[in-house]
Order: sequence, then C-alpha cells, then structure tokens
Amino acid sequence: MNDEQLLRYSRQIMLPQVDIAGQERLLSSRVLILGLGGLGCPAAHYLAAAGVGQLVLADPDTVDLTNLPRQLLYTSADQGVAKVVAAAARLSAINDGITVEALQTTLTGADLLDQVHKATVVLDCTDNFRSRFAINAACVQAGVPLVSGAAIRLTGQLTVYDRRQSNAPCYRCLYDEQSNENLSCAESGILGPVVGTIGTMQALEGIKLITGFGNTLNGRLMIFDAMTMEWQTLQITADPQCPVCGHA
Repeated sequence: MNDEQLLRYSRQIMLPQVDIAGQERLLSSRVLILGLGGLGCPAAHYLAAAGVGQLVLADPDTVDLTNLPRQLLYTSADQGVAKVVAAAARLSAINDGITVEALQTTLTGADLLDQVHKATVVLDCTDNFRSRFAINAACVQAGVPLVSGAAIRLTGQLTVYDRRQSNAPCYRCLYDEQSNENLSCAESGILGPVVGTIGTMQALEGIKLITGFGNTLNGRLMIFDAMTMEWQTLQITADPQCPVCGHA
C-alpha cells in the first residue's frame, strides 16, 4: 500500500482483526454483486469504501422512481439510467482507488459460472428464486463462498453458504425449487432501512470472508423482524440428498 492508502484505510488497519495484511487482502480481492437494488446498493457502498479492489456489478434494470426510497446509490437524476452504470459512477467517486465493472445483464449459464470462478466472494442481492438457485449452483461448482440476503415487508434474512467446509449447506439444501413462489416488493412492500440493514450485513460478512477474521454465518440463518427489533438465529445443516451439493 502507498501512503494515501495507509491513511485512507487507517481506521480499519488499526483493528487487530484486519491489520495491514487484511487490508491488503481486501485490496487484492474481487467481489461479484448480483443485483443492485435495495440489498446491493448498501453492500456495494460499504465494500467499495472498505477498499475491495475489484467490484463486479450485474443487474439488467434501469433506475425507477420507486427505487429511490431504498436504493441509495441513485438520485432522481438517474431515472432511466442503467443501475450498474449509475452505481459504478457513484462507487468510483466514493473510492477512485478501486476498479468497478458494470454488467447490464442477468448473468446465466456459462457467463455466470465464469464470473463466479473469478470472484473471491459472491453476494446474492437478487429478488427471485430462479436467480438464487442458479447463483447457488454456480458457487457450489466453483467452490466460492456465497453471502445471501433477502428482505420483504418488515423482515429480512441473512446467511453464508461456504462450501469450502465440506459439511456446510447450500441454498438448495433449504429451499425446494418446486415449492417456492416469488414475493416482490412491488406486490408486498418493503421499508428502506430493513433492506438496508440486511445489505449492510452482507458487506460485513463479505469483508470477514475476505480478511478471515471472526465467525461467519456459514451454517446459521439470521432472521430480522423490524416490528419487534429482534433477531432469530437458526442452525442449518447440509442435506445429504441435496441435488446440488449432496454428492460432494
């Protein structure tokens, strides 16, 4: 690191859990963020500010007026602009010492797997089960840790799927592709600070995975209830019959 980087990240480097070695790991890491909505915006903001060297942003959508109360990387002037383009510009302004790659697409198939293979950590900030199942399968195949967040109405949930630990579950261990129905914010509603809370914690789990400090949420699912301001933690285990990871 040069003198400017040492000063910029000095408050993080002061933490013995991070130190210079951890900051250098952040600077050399590559994080793939899938979805730049209410989860992806705060997650990307904190990861960029923390000094993640390469951020890859993937989202097919453009900024809409209804996004603005909770997707805080965007302004009214960004309406109609691709989310990844607007987000990349804002993140580069926040930290001009990192590289931000904008992909205005829904990554699928070989393209998804290629980007996952290149990543140090993947953040699933999407809002539909089809994408979540595909992202999970790619992360299992590539052996790359996945930070998964979701929020709807006044509740949120957060977990980590890190198949580098052989007994860890994957997303498919918990959810059956045949039985889930999508819930959308457009139909069900969402409060900005709820989704912001989960997205911020996704960034925290990503930083922990990169730097190696503390215990991640691998094997644990945290559920947040904004009505009561309570967190519930559930232990989750791998399904030996899981069609995605059960053979491993």
